[in-house]
Amino acid sequence: MKSAAFATVDEQPLRAERRNFQRVKVNIYGRFMLEDRSEHPCQVIDMSPGSAALRTDCNGELGERIVAYIDHIGRVEGVITRVSQDGFAMALIATDRKKDKLAAQLTWLANKHELDLPEDRRHERITPREPHTMLSLMDGQAIKCRLLDLSLSGAAVETEFDLEIGTQVMLGTMRGIVVRQFDEGVAIDFAVVQNEDSLHSALGSNDNPAV
Repeated sequence: MKSAAFATVDEQPLRAERRNFQRVKVNIYGRFMLEDRSEHPCQVIDMSPGSAALRTDCNGELGERIVAYIDHIGRVEGVITRVSQDGFAMALIATDRKKDKLAAQLTWLANKHELDLPEDRRHERITPREPHTMLSLMDGQAIKCRLLDLSLSGAAVETEFDLEIGTQVMLGTMRGIVVRQFDEGVAIDFAVVQNEDSLHSALGSNDNPAV
């Protein structure tokens, strides 16, 4: 049984290398696979080319090898170096070339957040022709909802189900997170900005931009 207190393995061989990397606070989502090949959703809360901190309901064991698929980043591998009640930290295993690529991706994510780049916001709103759809939770529960509007980066849905801010959901085949509550429902930010074709395909509709 895991202790509720923070547990660590010996990170001495990794510390000198990790000092060269700057950690970036992020809010991105993905899935990881444990050595028993079970898969679990996760949220990455900070990351560098040498390490990552993940928030998840299912921890692995110290020293366990992890494979993760992270939005905007792709596939990464690593070893669990710390565990806590709400997640774990992992040391990444990557070539120098992969670390350079990770550094560039993290720089882009940090700048996108700081500069409020328009690709994440201010997209043209789309009025769905078929508003009734399903919202899926990470535990597999499916909830009926009604699309009020959507864009390439998010959606507003009407639902009687109480969803807390920070809840991970799937709208169609698009992963997202609840970022705002209002009287009729919630607003969702997609983990990956869509294009019009992928948006229509994910919702199984032929929606057109409202005029």
